[in-house]
Amino acid sequence: MSTPTQNLAKEGVSIWLDDLSRGLIASGGLKKYLDDRAVTGVTTNPTIFANAITGGEEYATQIKEVAAEGAEKDAAIFPLIITDVKNACDVLRPIYDATDGEDGRVSIEVSPELAFETEATATQAAELWEKVGKPNAMIKIPATKEGLPAITATIARGISVNVTLIFSLERYGEVIDAYLEGLKKAKDAGVDLSTIRSVASFFVSRVDTEVDKRLDAIGTPEAFDLRFKAGLANARLAYELFEQRFAQPEAQELLKAGAHVQRPLWASTGVKNPALPDTLYVTELVAPNTVNTMPGKTLEATFDHGEVIGNTIEPNIKAAREHFAALEKAGVDMKDVTELLEREGVDKFIVSWKELQDKVDSVVKAAS
Repeated sequence: MSTPTQNLAKEGVSIWLDDLSRGLIASGGLKKYLDDRAVTGVTTNPTIFANAITGGEEYATQIKEVAAEGAEKDAAIFPLIITDVKNACDVLRPIYDATDGEDGRVSIEVSPELAFETEATATQAAELWEKVGKPNAMIKIPATKEGLPAITATIARGISVNVTLIFSLERYGEVIDAYLEGLKKAKDAGVDLSTIRSVASFFVSRVDTEVDKRLDAIGTPEAFDLRFKAGLANARLAYELFEQRFAQPEAQELLKAGAHVQRPLWASTGVKNPALPDTLYVTELVAPNTVNTMPGKTLEATFDHGEVIGNTIEPNIKAAREHFAALEKAGVDMKDVTELLEREGVDKFIVSWKELQDKVDSVVKAAS
């Protein structure tokens, strides 16, 4: 019998692990995820690497080597991250080859401190791509206003991009615009469009956390009945937008020239509210041409008892629109919600990055 994670794959959902550490690679744990859990990719972020590097002795030797070279701050951090990403890319390379580059991807993120600096983000994206030197890497760029032109510039260079921290439908539309513009520039520059892949990471559970807090504050029975549904509704409407935009002539022309769609990726899929099913943001977001990146706990829950019943996005799009209308009627300003979540998302990653800088810096100084 097929496992739930295998059933997800059959429905067109790529499972990516939202975790990476040197210990996970060295122990064979990552390879086991690929073999036993149908995992076909890896995503990372500053918080994941902060937890890995500050909690693992596997990094001590390389940190000392970095210290001997006199590196500081980001110059000391990125060699550690790049090593892990390179090694993970090698583990996933067979999947990359078997899927013609669609999966087998490993993401590495530009410094979150550059989230509001267009040129610096584009420059660092190109540098990281070159330093990793693996065709199955992906460069993560946040979907801030300043990040959008950097996404275009990076795609135009033929570099695969994971666009992260997307919360609103409006911003998601702008992300698609940035991707298509990058493809047009790449085509004009003679870049082989078939080598470029991209995903758009739409955050899910954080939307519920913020919206439900506001519904609780409103306090009416009608508001209480609207809880626990905004994250799914938002993602489902994003999928509708994805289908609409890539069916338009502009996108179709690029696809005919060899380009690929920018797949929606469901991120922040770990359930924050213990009252909710632990596989909610997996089994309720099933549709072709999507990626679901899961932390280990969510992945194991899905493998153990996830119920995959087929496409759970498209049949629920009308209900998603109705839910947004009900939220507006109840007094929840979704524009304000998503703008707040974007700011908080960047801030959280910056905090993790600074913690990582401080930890590495302290080890470097101790080894000097």
